[in-house]
Amino acid sequence: MTTPSGISDRADDSAELLPIATGARTRAALRTLIRPDRGRAILGLGVLVGATAVGLLVQPLLGRIVDIVADGRSADALTPPVVLLLVVAVVQGLTTTFGLTRIARLGETVLARLREQFIERALHLPADRLERAGAGDLTARVTGDVARVAEAVRSALPEMARSVLAIVLTLGAMALLDVRFLLAALLAVPVQALTARWYVRRAVTVYADQRVAYGAQQQQLLETIGGAVTVRSHRLEEQHTGKSAARSRKAVELTMRSVHLVLGFYARLHIAEYIGLAAVLVTGFFLVRDGSVSIGTATAAALYFHSLFGPVNAALVLLDEAQSAAAGLARLVGVTDLEESAVRLPHQRPERTAAVTVDAVSHAYGPGRTVLHDVSLTLRAGEHVALVGTSGAGKSTLARIVAGVQQPTGGTVFVAEGKTAPSVVLVTQEVHVFTGTLAEDLRLARPDATDADLRTALTTVHALEWADALPDGLATVVGEGGHRLDPARAQQLALARLVLADPPVAVLDEATAEAGSAGARTLERSAEAALAGRTALVVAHRLTQAVAADRIVVLEAGRVVESGTHDELRTADGPYATLWHAWSGSRAAPHL
Repeated sequence: MTTPSGISDRADDSAELLPIATGARTRAALRTLIRPDRGRAILGLGVLVGATAVGLLVQPLLGRIVDIVADGRSADALTPPVVLLLVVAVVQGLTTTFGLTRIARLGETVLARLREQFIERALHLPADRLERAGAGDLTARVTGDVARVAEAVRSALPEMARSVLAIVLTLGAMALLDVRFLLAALLAVPVQALTARWYVRRAVTVYADQRVAYGAQQQQLLETIGGAVTVRSHRLEEQHTGKSAARSRKAVELTMRSVHLVLGFYARLHIAEYIGLAAVLVTGFFLVRDGSVSIGTATAAALYFHSLFGPVNAALVLLDEAQSAAAGLARLVGVTDLEESAVRLPHQRPERTAAVTVDAVSHAYGPGRTVLHDVSLTLRAGEHVALVGTSGAGKSTLARIVAGVQQPTGGTVFVAEGKTAPSVVLVTQEVHVFTGTLAEDLRLARPDATDADLRTALTTVHALEWADALPDGLATVVGEGGHRLDPARAQQLALARLVLADPPVAVLDEATAEAGSAGARTLERSAEAALAGRTALVVAHRLTQAVAADRIVVLEAGRVVESGTHDELRTADGPYATLWHAWSGSRAAPHL
């Protein structure tokens, strides 16, 4: 993985940041993004070339006015050049607007394409990969880096295109006046080139490190705010405040380094301007004295060079935004290139009666952190299997691997092909209620679902009564800024989505854990109804779920140690019997 140097204080000392693309890979990705809109790019650049060429008529026309005045001619002689100046201004304004609009539209299209690719790859990343990187790294990329690239696309790209065209065409115009003016102007180039080289060599590292530092800062803030209750309960306020302050200082230090870098950059540019302008004026003086050119021509040459101040400085200053945007783009491309890392489970049926076959699956979150050891398991079509074990036994890891959201480090998982897509749906206790109407939230699972379909799904999971009781029924806005659903109702919403998606295989990872004791049975009934007719793997939060399962598989330290029905395992002298007696205690066994 390529990472910027100089950053050791990351969001988590053990975090493995998502990769950053190399410069060559970033440029190749950019060409790929632009390729579908090459025609639009050529048209926009062509119009800008024409607009810039028309604008270059201003200096000769002003020089012509100077010659008319110097020769003592009548005021009527000024009319043609003045009228032409007005025409040039109008034509240049219209063509520049059209050209910049085309370039801006190209930039927005490319940016939208990049965003879509980024989100698509991010959503397909294995869960453990995101956990190793930390939420701050991905959040910083999807917010700060996208914003920086967007800013460059909207302002820097059009301005850079216009500035480069202006520089090239203006230097050509100076050569047409007299090649000696061009040679004089080029005296500024070595200083500008050295300035650009000095800046770029330092800016690449500074801005790359700055983006990583922002990610570390954001990760620390997310952890501190998200775990505020735990932080306060363990009296860790000073420790977390200290970490936040340290990472903020790191970000501020890098920001100040970038500010000093920009100030030095501007100072060197001013020196180049003075050298070039002095050279052009001195050259004009000698050429006019020798009669080689007129005063108006020398004036036009000086005005041409002076007009270069804006585009040259803009082009060089835009290196600041370009370097920052390039650093952000490299971080985005680094994620989009992770497509091959996405989990792709083979869909086939190794046994006619098997819906899922787990064959010698192992998984490790890092060296020395193996959580599953050669686990083999078969789920027959329509069978409900409960995973039971103590905390840390590897239940959730196995569930995510079967669901296809996490890739095993060893072994294979085979899922039988179903008539619906997706073949496997995972429901966890961490349910997100998307902002929008309740109907829109449900249709995420099946966009073509009718209102009748939605009501049927809600009825299935025993949620229609409270859904109808909402202020606007299915049209009620839920999520952030809308009607807040309690954890149990949010979980029923997730189970209704499962019903709408209608997968042949469902995986529930403690999907009823959020319900309090009063609502536990209701939520368990919702889960049972949602799983009816499906093959199911259930990570049991309450052993009542295990009792209702067709088969129970007990995990211990990442290994399958028992498998059987509730009655078989309860009467055996094994880990499940121990768990059952410890859990049931004074509880009466459920009536079956």
